[in-house]
Amino acid sequence: MCKSMVILSVAAAVLLTAPAFAELQNVTVDGSIQIRAGYYRNVFASPTGESIRWPGQLLFKRPIGGVLSGGAPGQTAGLLTPNLVSPYRWDSRGNDMDYVEQRTRLGVHADFTDQVTAYIELDNYHLWGDDFRADWIDGTDFGPVRGSNVEIYQAYVQADQMWGSPLSMRIGRQELAFGSSWLVGANESAPDFTGLSFDGVRATYGLDEFSVDAFYTQLAQDSPRWQDDKVTFAGVYGSWLGLPDHEFDAYWLWLRDPTPLADTNLIFLAEWFEDLFGVDDYNTHNVHTFGLRGAGEFEGFDYEAEVAYQVHDDASQVGFLFKPFVYGDNRANTNNWAAHGELGYTFDMQMQPRVYLGGAYFDGEDNRDINFLQWLNPFYRPEASVSFNRLFSDIQYSEFFGLRNMSNVWLATGGIEAAVLEDLEVELLVTHFRAVEEFRSPAHFRLGRYRVPIAPRLSFWDSSNSTNLGWEAALYATYHYTEDLVFEAGWAHFFTGKGMEEGNFVDRNGLGFVGGSNNKDADYVYIETRLSF
Repeated sequence: MCKSMVILSVAAAVLLTAPAFAELQNVTVDGSIQIRAGYYRNVFASPTGESIRWPGQLLFKRPIGGVLSGGAPGQTAGLLTPNLVSPYRWDSRGNDMDYVEQRTRLGVHADFTDQVTAYIELDNYHLWGDDFRADWIDGTDFGPVRGSNVEIYQAYVQADQMWGSPLSMRIGRQELAFGSSWLVGANESAPDFTGLSFDGVRATYGLDEFSVDAFYTQLAQDSPRWQDDKVTFAGVYGSWLGLPDHEFDAYWLWLRDPTPLADTNLIFLAEWFEDLFGVDDYNTHNVHTFGLRGAGEFEGFDYEAEVAYQVHDDASQVGFLFKPFVYGDNRANTNNWAAHGELGYTFDMQMQPRVYLGGAYFDGEDNRDINFLQWLNPFYRPEASVSFNRLFSDIQYSEFFGLRNMSNVWLATGGIEAAVLEDLEVELLVTHFRAVEEFRSPAHFRLGRYRVPIAPRLSFWDSSNSTNLGWEAALYATYHYTEDLVFEAGWAHFFTGKGMEEGNFVDRNGLGFVGGSNNKDADYVYIETRLSF
């Protein structure tokens, strides 16, 4: 029996041995509607084409690797690279973008005797216009199949205080959120608040002074196509609450992806070459993340600090992307650090103003350049560029790029927030962004908005792009119309840095290229309403 089946069987057996005569006592319904209208100016490329970076570039033996716009995640650029593109433009040539997104949730709680509960939640995320079911020109009715569907977002059974102990267990599809959701959250931050839930089992042992969570989830499977077919995410998260108004956490998170990878398949000469040199041997990709966190309040101050160390053991899923010719990097291994923190102080006066300073660091590497000797060596195999993987973070630091997967970046931020009226809160913040490791672009000259390589086949001849990504200033206002209904509006302005125009791999956990054809300032404006019941 495979490991996942053993874990789920044991969890089911434990839960089923709970008192078997639980009776339904109470049923409650909850839900929410969240609607946000947003508008971007001078940010994205037009729908008819991305921001062209390097027209006609030939990257001779130069690995790019990562996610390039205009293709599926994992698309790579190799020996012949017509264009290194980006979905960003940072100029006024492209079309501006505006859309309205909506998420609707409806859940049912069922409470039974003997501390047994069940919860089922449906949700739907869509953009306005996606689900319209008719064509106004000819009156054609498309029916209910067009657009997004209603999904079972959560569905689980939970038993609390099992056998009179502080142990609880939850089995089924469920949200996971630990700490401040810095690495594991529910994708509820906006924009793109699509939600995220996991299929698996979670056990919690909680006392007044400490609690320990252990969980096992399954992210994907391809059975029976592959014997070892399941992508899994598991971990242990412990919290100590022995000091009033403070919390200290320690955790271990483990993501395992055994998805089989092959550069070539059933081609005789290629298979013989692979067996001889072992170039196509990709092992299971394991990501282990160890972390510590502290948060609390004292005498008007509040703080949060978290540091994580990540080990990629046989980083095959990333190394596979870096192919200058046929074969990727099957020896990719790396260790990365990440940290974030914030210190705030609330003044004991009218409007309760709070000022704060913070920052974050996500370790990254960019091994996409080669030197002269490597360029001369016909057997040189490139190294993959593996940055800190944000896993399932719900924390975003910018309204413009990276959202929840910004990496290979460090940033510093500061702001002030206050309750200017009883029901109105206002926040102003400023953030500076820089890349950790820059992308080295080929030596070039400018021809209008294009950068034309001087010697495209001499890929060792390059120069460093700027690491200055820019500054972002944002202003937010939140109005609590009632206890259940909230209105929010915001405006963010991005002072685009040279590093954004020239381009760096700072998106999609360091695998996505962000560059533009100019460095004009950009704006994002939104208005949102949220109703919860």
